[in-house]
Amino acid sequence: MPSRRALLAGGLAVAAAGTRPARGDVEPLRLRRGIALWPWFSLTTEFPAPRTDYAWPPFQADRPVPSRSDLRQLAALGFDFARLPLDPGPFVAFTGARRSQLLGDLSSAIDAVLANGMRVLVNVQANAATHHYTPDAFYGSDRATLFQAYRDLIVDLARLCARKGADRVALEPVNEPPQACGALAWNRVQASLLTAARTAAPSLTLVATGACGSLVDGLTALDPASLRTFAPILYTFHFYEPYLFSHQGATWLTEEPFYRWLNAVPWPGTHGRLKETLAAVRARMDANPAVPQAEKTRDLAVIEAKLREYFAAEPGPAYIARAMAPVSTWADLYGIPPAAVLMGEFGALRTDARFTAARAPDRAAYIRDVREAAERAGFGWSFWNLFDGLGLMSDAHVVDPGLVAALGLRR
Repeated sequence: MPSRRALLAGGLAVAAAGTRPARGDVEPLRLRRGIALWPWFSLTTEFPAPRTDYAWPPFQADRPVPSRSDLRQLAALGFDFARLPLDPGPFVAFTGARRSQLLGDLSSAIDAVLANGMRVLVNVQANAATHHYTPDAFYGSDRATLFQAYRDLIVDLARLCARKGADRVALEPVNEPPQACGALAWNRVQASLLTAARTAAPSLTLVATGACGSLVDGLTALDPASLRTFAPILYTFHFYEPYLFSHQGATWLTEEPFYRWLNAVPWPGTHGRLKETLAAVRARMDANPAVPQAEKTRDLAVIEAKLREYFAAEPGPAYIARAMAPVSTWADLYGIPPAAVLMGEFGALRTDARFTAARAPDRAAYIRDVREAAERAGFGWSFWNLFDGLGLMSDAHVVDPGLVAALGLRR
């Protein structure tokens, strides 16, 4: 790797010669404060196995979708971009007129966001909950059964984004890759997808990420040297540490079922006690007679051990700064400007009010601490999410003022 001094000298030589900079020096789209608009193009109506198709229309009719008024409010609050996740399954399953209609609906959604002065980051999110159009089937490797179809979709999306203007729209080809941190299989997949997108849209900002779910360790295991040819490019990571706080009450983490019982985990850790949190966990267990006692006993043992570690670590703002610091070290090592790094997701789950309403201030404090750590590092950020249990808005489309303040936005 060339030294930073050599890179600087090379840049001066280019400027002196009056030539265009190398592609690695092309400025990506600036994305500073964003919010994900899930599930606008998610929550599908696929048929059960052995069928591999979707009902029409493919998205659940009762899913929350932002109104034009919502989009105006988001822009007025100070968000400068929206991250627009989409499930690729329907876009691959349907062909002809119906595929064109889906792309047309996506085009209209992008226009609606742009009309309010926000930029757009189109983000493709394969659905691990489906039985056929899964992340592994799409991009588990460059030989995955649906990889070529996925690559073709990325080409179509790149062209669509480019038509909207490379100064207003960017494309993130994959969300949270499933491969292990540093996996060569992911490097091959990402290079192939970025090549397809760059060929289709020469000036479009593309977003690269590391493997293992776009975690910090995934990004810092990534060698970006070979990715510079895809400039303009942004690099993204997701941040939910510590998960015991951000994912307390999560029911979808079936491989770690103890999360479903967690509640009253405080933020910062010094704002509570182990005894109080364990009592809240037992209360949640007692309120659910459908789960066998043996499962509860198993989960409680795991929870107690993990909570002892949690409280001993006294997590707070300093914990967040330490956990995020490797990203800055990685970016500095490779000469990547902080503005070219995006914390693409962060947030914390809001579960049912019976168990967690008293912890709303802790949730806001955590979100503030993560957001401020990213801003101190010079990274842009995108909050997850507009709706659902991690959302900024309720199902009634009412903004949470505590989260608005935590995000440093206008009220």
